[in-house]
Amino acid sequence: MTPRKDRKGRRGWRWSRKTAGPSPPAPQGMWALREQYLEEMRARNFAFDSIRMWEAHLRRFLSWCDERSLSEPTEVTQPVIERYQRWLYYYRQPNGRPVSFQTQHYMLRSVKRFFRWLTRQHLTLFNPAAEIELPRVPKRLPRDVLTAAEAEAILGQADVKTAMGVRDRAILETFYSTGIRRQELANVKLYDVDLGRGTLMVREGKNRKDRVVPIGQRACEWIETYVREVRPGFVAGPDDGFLFLTVDGTPFSHGKQLSEMVRSHIEAAGIRKTGSCHLFRHAMATLMLENGADIRYIQEILGHSQLSTTQVYTHVSITRLKQIHQATHPAEQASREPPCESGTLEPAARALLEQLADEDDEPCDEPAAEPAPGENDSSL
Repeated sequence: MTPRKDRKGRRGWRWSRKTAGPSPPAPQGMWALREQYLEEMRARNFAFDSIRMWEAHLRRFLSWCDERSLSEPTEVTQPVIERYQRWLYYYRQPNGRPVSFQTQHYMLRSVKRFFRWLTRQHLTLFNPAAEIELPRVPKRLPRDVLTAAEAEAILGQADVKTAMGVRDRAILETFYSTGIRRQELANVKLYDVDLGRGTLMVREGKNRKDRVVPIGQRACEWIETYVREVRPGFVAGPDDGFLFLTVDGTPFSHGKQLSEMVRSHIEAAGIRKTGSCHLFRHAMATLMLENGADIRYIQEILGHSQLSTTQVYTHVSITRLKQIHQATHPAEQASREPPCESGTLEPAARALLEQLADEDDEPCDEPAAEPAPGENDSSL
């Protein structure tokens, strides 16, 4: 807009074609596009934890690009992303340890998702990350699994003569009975627990999925005692209805508080196993499988989308493998008195073999799939 004279010689402001034009384009740098991408993911109702993970992974990648003067998505090619992949492999953390292959896998997958979105938005002519091969993620078993005796020893550490001890016992019983995740327990509200029916509603669990899980009678009794005798004394100010409260009357806003509480009881029981809240999730699944529960029921309780995620517990459960080993291994057969005849088995061993053969014939129609965004070992 420039000052110009009209036909009568008066000066005034008029729009000039030379100065008036289309509004300047929105910033197209990768940092600005990252914010647009994350905002769209929020609008599409992706899980908060997944968005937080993508945000951190893209921050690392874009910082790496800034150090190499790469500011526009069109400047990023497949060789550039391959260089970033090699950099992740050789990078050493402040403690001197390399980045695990699982972390590398998820960081690169976040970059692939970002460039796939850029391509769909027609901000790049092609997807430079489309042909990138992700590192293979090792299939690890849970490092430590509690036995039934160890779980009971931990439960017994809560001093039920105090208000806080009753609350801790109710929390530990809920973890052990239901196998729910740490944040899922923190979000449980009073109306989510049906003591009469023995059920607990998990609202917006992992990937924002609701599910109903059974809760045992003993856990229900401790929850009832806590709600009736202890919780009213913890409430301070407006009651938002969360089932478990801190001593300040507030809900457990972050999982660290729950982890520290559970860890203190594990250490008090003299158990030297790594983990805290998730130990009870692993213990529940493994012990139920060893006692004959069908893996598909365990899948429903744990809230796994894919049966392949739950199948890790079939490897942890060693009881039946030991039984079949003792029933069939020649060295075990030779050590028995009197030994079995050649080619024959004891009735109990024969029945066990028939039972396991029947289980092997059961169909498994659900195919294995790539884990959902944000899902890792701690999601088991």
